[in-house]
Amino acid sequence: MENFKIDIDADGVALVTFDVPGRSMNTLTSAVIAEIPALVETIKTDDAIKGVVLTSGKTTGFCAGADLGDMAAGMLAGGGDLQKAFDTGWALNGAFRALETSGKPVAAAINGLALGGGLEFTLACHYRVVENDPKIQLGLPEIKVGLFPGGGGTQRLTRLIGVQNALMQMAEGKSWRPNDAKGAGVVHEVVEKGQSVEAAKAWIKGGGKAVQPWDDPKFKIPGGGPYHPAGAQVFIMGNAILRKQSYGNYPAVLNMMKAVYEGVQVPIEAGLRIETRYFIKTLMTPQAQAMIRSLFLSKQELDKGAVRPAGVPKSDPKKVSVLGAGMMGAGIAYVQVMAGIETVLIDQTQEAADKGKAHVEELLKKRQSRGQMTQEKYDATLALVTATTDYDLIKGSDLVIEAVFENREIKADVTKRAEAQLAEGAVFGSNTSTLPISGLAEASVRPEDFIGIHFFSPVDKMMLVEIIMGEKTGDAALAKALDYVLKIRKTPIVVNDSRGFYTSRCFSTFLMEGMAMLEEGYSPVLIDNVGRMTGMPRGPLEMHDDVALDLSYKIAKQTREDLGDKYVANEGEQIVATMVEQGRYGRKNGKGFYDYDQKPKVIWPGLYELAPTTKGDAFGESPEALAAVDELKTRLLYRQAVEVARCWEEGVIDDPREGDLGAILGWGFAPWTGGPITFMDQTGLKAFVAKADDLAAKYGDRFKVPQLLRDMAAKDETFYGRFAPEKKAA
Repeated sequence: MENFKIDIDADGVALVTFDVPGRSMNTLTSAVIAEIPALVETIKTDDAIKGVVLTSGKTTGFCAGADLGDMAAGMLAGGGDLQKAFDTGWALNGAFRALETSGKPVAAAINGLALGGGLEFTLACHYRVVENDPKIQLGLPEIKVGLFPGGGGTQRLTRLIGVQNALMQMAEGKSWRPNDAKGAGVVHEVVEKGQSVEAAKAWIKGGGKAVQPWDDPKFKIPGGGPYHPAGAQVFIMGNAILRKQSYGNYPAVLNMMKAVYEGVQVPIEAGLRIETRYFIKTLMTPQAQAMIRSLFLSKQELDKGAVRPAGVPKSDPKKVSVLGAGMMGAGIAYVQVMAGIETVLIDQTQEAADKGKAHVEELLKKRQSRGQMTQEKYDATLALVTATTDYDLIKGSDLVIEAVFENREIKADVTKRAEAQLAEGAVFGSNTSTLPISGLAEASVRPEDFIGIHFFSPVDKMMLVEIIMGEKTGDAALAKALDYVLKIRKTPIVVNDSRGFYTSRCFSTFLMEGMAMLEEGYSPVLIDNVGRMTGMPRGPLEMHDDVALDLSYKIAKQTREDLGDKYVANEGEQIVATMVEQGRYGRKNGKGFYDYDQKPKVIWPGLYELAPTTKGDAFGESPEALAAVDELKTRLLYRQAVEVARCWEEGVIDDPREGDLGAILGWGFAPWTGGPITFMDQTGLKAFVAKADDLAAKYGDRFKVPQLLRDMAAKDETFYGRFAPEKKAA
């Protein structure tokens, strides 16, 4: 066997080391899955083996789960043949079932993260020991890529910790830390680092039984099944809760619940077959295939530097200066020091700079309080930040990130002051979210080393960084910017210059369409509910509050000054201006479209005076009302997608992976679609153009599609077909 090594000790305990050759992390590839039956057969038939300890040979983790690209290709290879797909899917489930019924005790020594199929592998063992390492996570996150646990997770976890706890954990895709996993009943023992194998062996030598709890004839599901009074309530309420979370956009959520509901009523082997059927059904949905491609395969490629210019030597930034110590600048400083980068945090006053460093300190203390950082590590990490007003300290920096106010004059001033301290080849990156990079680069004496590096707030949580190429930006600057983003463990996309670039420009259309609906007389409550129903994280008015109304006001003012007579006012611009003038800036000061001085937040009563509700025909459950809601949902999604298509035609984006992942990670475009590019492809460009034309006739040119889209529709093309990205990694 290539992926498993067996060593039998004097007591007959076989140490099975899982180690996929040529990979930094173990995953359940098709080759691994094919070997598990042979491994189980060896365990069963070799009389020298009295018990088994399963562990990982990797320092990176136990197992990160299934290789989704490999798995999906295998299960979909039958071209829609359900029996072939089921047989492929059952290969893993059947192998795990054979392991737990091998007749010999099997203990998992979990010495690293175990996620998805990795955790399911351990759940098929009779005993689980995990090392007390704050980096270790145990969980079933499949729901995040449009799937649900298909390696026995819905059946074993439910039988271990009860229906309610299991459903909540799987529906949210959250992970446990080692001690939390023990408290939840997922693992049996937590030991110090390096002790898991010995502890697992001790359990076997101490008489560990080779029978799972659910194979005991007297077994009962914790909390009861569907026909137990308590269990029945879980399913009744669960339907409502899962509907509230997913709005019916994710087939995986409903199919997971069906697998649990049906599976716990029968013996586990039948339950596992039920799970496999629903898993295959889910995998074949367009939502799952879209999410796997964007959120797993494309993300992996971009995280490995797929768009990095070839032929440019790798760089490793050691020192980076950040100009502006507000929430954004302080957030950038935090992710830098977490990556071991010496950071100079500069502001106009020492007080402001110190306040930024205090935010870094606060975030580090949170990690320490959760047991994710020792005192020694905390002290060393915080020491990497220098808060100052002195631009001389920029000397020796490999990169400068400018994160000051969205004002062209201020940015020009700090650019000149910082560049005076930079060595040749160092890069200047502007964190502007809207101002064109080529214009800002006019203040630079080295425009070939000037680039946009756009972070998203809050920086410590948002995983995307948008890198913007100016007209004169060189490949060396791009490569260095990408190396920096990858070092701080963010996902980069590269776009070309434009006002608002890609993410801010397209995201603003979601906000503006919400404002258009408000002006048309729709209720603000309805507008935000419909926004959530599309799969966006919040409604357009809520998100406008989050972004800050005064920021929208300032951007509109700057754009009006820049464009002059060519400026076209945005939908609802006057409403926003009036609110800002009244001191309503959004969530940040507790007053926007909503009042935030009470929980839950409520619509500001004065909004109904600024934008009276005149359309009540979208309420209720009549066919007309439901059709009106569908039209509003369509408008919100299509408005964004049309702008994405315009960005493509204008050359702002040119890689479908970046277009899709940038939209999902950058502004929360409905993940179930796989992103706006995939949304258009799966809708079919002919159908998409026809619907957009209908919307344009009703609501105006903002829905008018670019000629590129019409040409592609006429030829039955797709973005991923015509513009297939090269499969490369730097």
